[in-house]
Amino acid sequence: MSDSSGKLKLGALVALVVGSMIGGGIFSLPQNMAASAGVGAVLIGWAITAVGMLTLAFVFQTLANRKPDLDGGVYAYAKAGFGDYMGFSSAWGYWISAWLGNVGYFVLLFSTLGYFFPIFGEGNTPAAIIGASILLWAVHFLVLRGIKEAAFINLVTTVAKIVPLVLFTLICLFAFKLDVFTADIWGLGTPELGSVMNQVRNMMLVTVWVFIGIEGASIFSSRAEKRADVGKATVIGFVTVLLFLVLVNVLSLGIMTQPELAKLQNPSMAAVLEHVVGHWGAVLISVGLIISLLGALLSWVLLCAEIMFAAAKDHTMPEFLRRENANQVPANALWLTNAMVQIFLVITLFSSSTYLSLIYLATSMILVPYLWSAAYAFLLALRNETYEQALAERKKDLFIGAIALLYAIWLLYAGGVKYLLLSALLYAPGAILFAKAKREVGQPVFTNVEKLIFAAVVVGALVAAYGLYDGFLTL
Repeated sequence: MSDSSGKLKLGALVALVVGSMIGGGIFSLPQNMAASAGVGAVLIGWAITAVGMLTLAFVFQTLANRKPDLDGGVYAYAKAGFGDYMGFSSAWGYWISAWLGNVGYFVLLFSTLGYFFPIFGEGNTPAAIIGASILLWAVHFLVLRGIKEAAFINLVTTVAKIVPLVLFTLICLFAFKLDVFTADIWGLGTPELGSVMNQVRNMMLVTVWVFIGIEGASIFSSRAEKRADVGKATVIGFVTVLLFLVLVNVLSLGIMTQPELAKLQNPSMAAVLEHVVGHWGAVLISVGLIISLLGALLSWVLLCAEIMFAAAKDHTMPEFLRRENANQVPANALWLTNAMVQIFLVITLFSSSTYLSLIYLATSMILVPYLWSAAYAFLLALRNETYEQALAERKKDLFIGAIALLYAIWLLYAGGVKYLLLSALLYAPGAILFAKAKREVGQPVFTNVEKLIFAAVVVGALVAAYGLYDGFLTL
């Protein structure tokens, strides 16, 4: 994209970050949080999450400014820091995570429409899958018309989805009751929540799911009008979303008690607003959720195609994924992505339960790319690379990188061994595409170190496959 007319301005980049972060998660937040923690643990958890995620946002900002030659965000950082196979795995894991998430958005979208049209049920009835398939290909052909046009529509839906969130926040500010909020701060009245430490760990796992998308601007770095905008968009987007998440969560706890919230059906924000203003509150939130999901779908379809395209551009993915159409859209990457979404939409017809676990799995697959990005930022500061004239900055970035790295490791630990093993099952087959890309440029497939890493992935995949067969691992 050589001409600046086709480039993305700061507003479009911020909308990509906010649009991909605000999907369906925030609308179910009051119930999801109350089910795992009391008020005190929620506040502690948000404080830790805010610091951890803010350091990750700073990592993406620092890397965008210090390594302006690296395009494609999470994928490029893993490759530059830890070699081709790690770069490939980051792109592959991120891609699978993103399209699996989209399957989830479609099901959630049609289950929300089911509130108005019972034929869609829980989002996995035949009517819902047909509707989702039509919508999927409508979005597909919209994106084929051009990234800039799609990014503009994403900007519009992002503004539209923030309106019900602002209304919810304002109404709940006036309805907030301090005595409800402080009734059982440590959740001691609900022994099944466990210790405060346990509550914090459980609630922080929920917070990860709602922050995915923080890397949205860095993936589109090559299409940004100004390079510095990538880092700015990441931090502005993050702070905006964090503010909404904390307000929605904390204000709900002052309107209904933790046990009441824990029993709500999702989208639980609808029930909270209905509790304050009556039926129209539930309708407003449901409409907001539908617009929000449409926007998030668009953001993630764009991100899916872009990450494969960026990896194919420098021969980490096979050549065929590099093809752009006349509108400079990575067409083949888009076809492959949406074909996978279509297959999984059909699968949800037959198995609804595995589908929810797949969404969980999708999130654990994105944690690995986050880990490599944080590790790369830490390495740069440690090696004094790009910091020759900036000693004070190096100390600050070393500190931020270290915290982001610890946080990323903690997230993997909190996600649990089960999801790491199941991730290996999805990571292993990717090596076929990696080998194809390497053969195309006449290079050996793995270095010696990568052979060891790949062997470990295969062992993990075999354990997971046996675990699913034997029943000690379940989806």
